[in-house]
Amino acid sequence: MAPALLETPNINETFNDRDGLALEATSDAIDEVNVLKAALKVKKGTATQEEKDIYEASQFDAEKDKTQFRQYEEACDRVKNFYREQHEKQTVAYNLKARNTFLSQTRAEMTIWEAMEKLNTLIDESDPDTSLSQIEHLLQSAEAIRRDGKPRWMQLTGLIHDLGKLLFFFGAEGQWDVVGDTFPVGCAFDRKIIYPDTFVGNPDSKDPIYSTKEGIYTPGCGMDNVMLSWGHDEYLYHIAKAQSTMPDEALAMIRYHSFYPWHSQDAYRWMMNEKDEKMLEAVRAFNPYDLYSKSDEVPKAEVLKPYYMELIKEFWGEGKVKW
Repeated sequence: MAPALLETPNINETFNDRDGLALEATSDAIDEVNVLKAALKVKKGTATQEEKDIYEASQFDAEKDKTQFRQYEEACDRVKNFYREQHEKQTVAYNLKARNTFLSQTRAEMTIWEAMEKLNTLIDESDPDTSLSQIEHLLQSAEAIRRDGKPRWMQLTGLIHDLGKLLFFFGAEGQWDVVGDTFPVGCAFDRKIIYPDTFVGNPDSKDPIYSTKEGIYTPGCGMDNVMLSWGHDEYLYHIAKAQSTMPDEALAMIRYHSFYPWHSQDAYRWMMNEKDEKMLEAVRAFNPYDLYSKSDEVPKAEVLKPYYMELIKEFWGEGKVKW
């Protein structure tokens, strides 16, 4: 039998008609909680020197008051229902299904810049905190990294780190499997995860294997071998790993920057191997640029595009990416 011809997906027909602004509002609320949590630790004097360095001493942010957000409790209230749903539904079974569903077929073929433009149109409104478009926000993160003299691959990481949000329009079940803090599945849910009590509704919390501390893993197994909760970070990580030449540190920044129990609370250290120590350092170096790079300065996309197109070419080539 002759092989079936593969059709190039029609990008305009691929994307679901979903509320991109609502997704972005949830994502912003989640970021706000993490910013406030870090600021409160510093203010209370309970932060380590390393945490102070991460959250206070980034060069681009030296003049910015990170405590100008609404109160931490109010911010938490806005995301509590989101996390309850996420924590109840992120099971091993769902994660296996999601990886099979989203990584086994191509839903669209676009260059990195085309994907940025598409995300811009799908969100279709400005970020509430900064009045920036999606492209401008991505460029703002990248430019903050560039101003601090960080490597070219890290600048590109800042540019693309949120592109996995396209997942929301590719058939994700809701916001809960696109955004939010990430955590391992297949072992006991650590108490350092935000709202740990909401895992009571997750069937894995009662599973005789998945509910144990180590679950399906062994000490020192390495984070590469851990199944993290499915979302836009994990989705983009797999795409970048398969289709780019981004270094391991960049892949770690993409995959783990929402893994707050690990990089901010020191949970799950028993899983780590020697490589993970270096990756953790890289993620902690990247995190301030993810959370704190919003400002009133609007980057000019058309002026900056040639520079970033060169970076994209360097690490992704000139062809289209399979999404």
